[in-house]
Amino acid sequence: MNHSKPPPSPTWRKPAGMFIILTMIAVLAGIVASQSHLIGRLPIWVQAIVYLILGTVWIAPLRPLLIWMETGKWRE
Repeated sequence: MNHSKPPPSPTWRKPAGMFIILTMIAVLAGIVASQSHLIGRLPIWVQAIVYLILGTVWIAPLRPLLIWMETGKWRE
């Protein structure tokens, strides 16, 4: 006899979290694109560093957001 629990039902937090993540990426991309005329004046190696940093900075708030999406709490 199988006594396993049924899978948990989906919550509204996952679609809301995905919307927040996509919005964060779009806003950051818009900010970076609007400043590209300034970044383009920098030496190419500085541009590479700037775009590398700006391309990864959106990852920082993901951990708490993903925890919230799974548990409903901002901290474990």
